[in-house]
Amino acid sequence: MRRSLSKQEIVKRKPEIDRIFKTGRTYTCRGLKLIVSQNQLDLDRIVVIPVRHYGSAVERNRIRRQIKEIWRNEKPRMIPGYDFAFIVYPGKVDDHTSQKKQLLSLCEKAGVFLEP
Repeated sequence: MRRSLSKQEIVKRKPEIDRIFKTGRTYTCRGLKLIVSQNQLDLDRIVVIPVRHYGSAVERNRIRRQIKEIWRNEKPRMIPGYDFAFIVYPGKVDDHTSQKKQLLSLCEKAGVFLEP
């Protein structure tokens, strides 16, 4: 099993990120915002964006890694064909378990999970 995300699963280009923001639906909870947009691919892609004043570079990279890891573990439960943009706000997330709860609740609100 692959332990990291492939290059195709990460959104990096500015026009693609802009498209997610323009065409996506927004879901929010305390400290985290999710924007979901359909893509024409048969795989899900992700981008994690900490807001401008989110601590130091070390803290921003750490939160990116944590959210990508949670998303990677939950990815098999999701319907393919969506782009996800997670916007993270400072001082609102406590630990890994609360991050996971927030991320899963946002994905449930968005309706991107496969039926059980």
